[in-house]
Amino acid sequence: MNNLMPWLGYGGILLFSLCCNNTPVVFPERKDIVEAVYAAGKIIPENEYKLSSLSNGTIIKKLVKDGDTVQKGQLLYIINNEAAKEQFKAASKNFHMATENLSGQSPLLNDLKLSMQNAEVKCDNDSSIYYRYKALWSQNIGTRNNLDNAFANYQVSLNQKNMAEQKYYAAVNELEVSAGNARSQLASAGKDLQEYFIRSDRDGVVYQTFKETGETVFTNEVVALIGNAGHQLIRLSVDQEDIGSVQTGQQVLLQTDVTGNTIYEAIVSCIYPVMNEQDQTFRVDATFSNLSAPAFIHSSVEANIIIQKKNKALVLPRTALAANDSVWVQVNGDKTKKHIQTGITTLENVEIIAGLDETTPVLLTNKEEP
Repeated sequence: MNNLMPWLGYGGILLFSLCCNNTPVVFPERKDIVEAVYAAGKIIPENEYKLSSLSNGTIIKKLVKDGDTVQKGQLLYIINNEAAKEQFKAASKNFHMATENLSGQSPLLNDLKLSMQNAEVKCDNDSSIYYRYKALWSQNIGTRNNLDNAFANYQVSLNQKNMAEQKYYAAVNELEVSAGNARSQLASAGKDLQEYFIRSDRDGVVYQTFKETGETVFTNEVVALIGNAGHQLIRLSVDQEDIGSVQTGQQVLLQTDVTGNTIYEAIVSCIYPVMNEQDQTFRVDATFSNLSAPAFIHSSVEANIIIQKKNKALVLPRTALAANDSVWVQVNGDKTKKHIQTGITTLENVEIIAGLDETTPVLLTNKEEP
């Protein structure tokens, strides 16, 4: 339903005392006419968002106040974090030990590496002895027993070398896995600790804070309202019967409950296609047309969205219509029903496009029979 706020109205049409059977007569006249849609809403910061806590606890420091300009990543609140801090220290210590065990200072790896080197030296020595005895045996020098003993010693040394290598590389692999787990635990503990430090995730202005030092905060509880600096948005609700007439780029005239009778201009910037089922309205956003916009965030707004307007249109009161397309006129003292073509229609007036002129006396009645 189209609805003009009182401050958007225009002067009434002059009624004449001419009458036909006591029915008042009115003449069409030229005047400006405006079709508008009424909307109500509030002013919000552009890109408004509610900053929430990611953890439970007591706030030990509040580092901002209402109206402060903040940057992305700036610390706003600190929550008591002793338990998380201890967990982070323990995870950091475990990670340090795990990385140390993989370094050149690792006692375990150094022992295993030494055992592997000793086994390799012994294997090389036993290999040389075996091949020397084998060469002598091919020349019929030496005994078969010496050759067999040399071969057995070589096989034992080779097995010990392989086992030492397996132990060393298995230990390295196990320590790498442990270091990876310790790294993950440290990252997780660091992330948990950071959740006790509430930071802004963008540049903007702190329009309102909801928590003070010493107060308890819970997970997902809002602690601050932040939005773009110096940029306000008008969030309006438009009735489902009117939303079809609203388009982006249309002019909006509005008043706020804070600034009284001052009228501000805005432009429709966005129309949201999903209806709010609770009140059967659609969300429409508008932006102020100039820099004189009121900086009172969340103040209530009443607005008219200008659908169309004409200057010096031929206009009649709506009460003069006998039907949507006809009026009763007075011709030579007689009453005659006349077909008309209408245009812009408001709560009070209707534009006459064809069928009447300024000299036509119209009976002021909306009945089928005067």
